[in-house]
Amino acid sequence: MRILVAQDDLAHCRVLQNLLAKWGHEVEAVCDGDQAWQVLQRPDAPSMVVLDWMMPGMDGIDVCRKLRERKRDLRPYVILLSGKGQKADLIEGISDGADDYVTKPFDPDELRVRILAGERILNLQIESLTIMEALRKQASHDYLTGLPNRATIMDMLRRDFARGPRHGQAVSVVMADVDHFKDINDTFGHQAGDAVLTGVAKRMAVEMRSYEIIGRYGGEEFMAVLSDCDTQGAYAMAERLRRAVEARPFELSTTSVPVTLSFGVASTAEIRSATQETLLQLADAAMYRAKRAGRNRTECALKTTGLALLP
Repeated sequence: MRILVAQDDLAHCRVLQNLLAKWGHEVEAVCDGDQAWQVLQRPDAPSMVVLDWMMPGMDGIDVCRKLRERKRDLRPYVILLSGKGQKADLIEGISDGADDYVTKPFDPDELRVRILAGERILNLQIESLTIMEALRKQASHDYLTGLPNRATIMDMLRRDFARGPRHGQAVSVVMADVDHFKDINDTFGHQAGDAVLTGVAKRMAVEMRSYEIIGRYGGEEFMAVLSDCDTQGAYAMAERLRRAVEARPFELSTTSVPVTLSFGVASTAEIRSATQETLLQLADAAMYRAKRAGRNRTECALKTTGLALLP
């Protein structure tokens, strides 16, 4: 574990460094609270601090208070060292943000026990945060494909509708549906169908830019929300996704299966008074028009002069 030592007494600092290194820790040392605070603001800051109470400039208690004020899921574990040994001092140190308190001159075995206890607490916090992050992802992402789920992409659409018109930005929706998906399930089984959906999702996700979002809308249907994107931009993106999926067959356990998608595009650039619900309905209708026109193609909600340049 990486530990920061903040001590203004060079002799004590060397003793601490040697002990911690002997116990297998990576040690970084500074001589006052100001330097300690600079180190603790780094993205790669040590996860534990052995901090002297009395130091020039910012003292140990000041550092503890500033750490406590920071809004972070995981903050460094602080062991406060001090020659103050009264109960009132202990209460003050813990109340101001220290996690543990050791009086000087310290007993090496006691310090080691406190460090081991802190390490255990940090590991539990990391484990808890990992679980919380997994639960957050589970709530916002589709379990099969790993893409954002319907609730998440609908939230993104509501957000873009709330923000886009104020800045004169168009919002576009792209709906996509796997062609003949029922035949894949009926012929090869539902596990094969799941494998196809997962593969389709991966190919499309690779093609998405950082500011674009695509999610699983339901069943074999996907939906992309594009902010500050007009009809032509949304059409170009849909065609990019369509070509990525049809580029090569999907390898199943016993055979390979060619897969295509049909796409529908609708944008407030063409339908300025559209609500979220209207935009979704128009994109969905355009997608089914693509199905009727032969599948493996992209259709736009409106065929206006502005779309004459579409490929």
